[in-house]
Amino acid sequence: MNITEFQDYIKKTKQPIIIDVWAAWCKPCQVVKPILEKLAAEYKDRVTFLELDADDSPEVLKHYHIMGIPTVLVFRDGELFSRVTGVQNEENYRALFESALSGTEFKQSMTSMQRTLRLLAGILLLIVGIITSTWYVGVLGAVIAFLGIYDRCPIWAAITRKFQKKV
Repeated sequence: MNITEFQDYIKKTKQPIIIDVWAAWCKPCQVVKPILEKLAAEYKDRVTFLELDADDSPEVLKHYHIMGIPTVLVFRDGELFSRVTGVQNEENYRALFESALSGTEFKQSMTSMQRTLRLLAGILLLIVGIITSTWYVGVLGAVIAFLGIYDRCPIWAAITRKFQKKV
């Protein structure tokens, strides 16, 4: 599909549109495909779902700066509303479908395994930084550990809320 056909399709469709950008040779795309097809069937009356083969649509990929697949694009009212790149769990894709319907910002949730790995890696680097007196390794460890909990930090939420209002 070329960019003109793609944009015409986006403008004509009244419902929110969720587009799965994939390729037949992409193993992560094959993991995501059944999840998205299940959700597409579940939301079929409220959301338009489209699969776009990356190999057949290089103009679309270039126009929307798609550098990796699988990528899921969400369009509302003819405009790009949200995007997710990489394999996600069903919970995150469901949240993406819901955000497309409601028009609210999509927020990815971390699994407890992702959270634990970030915390452990960060703490390990922090300890290594302290033991070796290498401040930048310690700071990197602190940042990685923080990325494991930032979405639950009330101070971070307050700061980002104020920043978003000013922008």
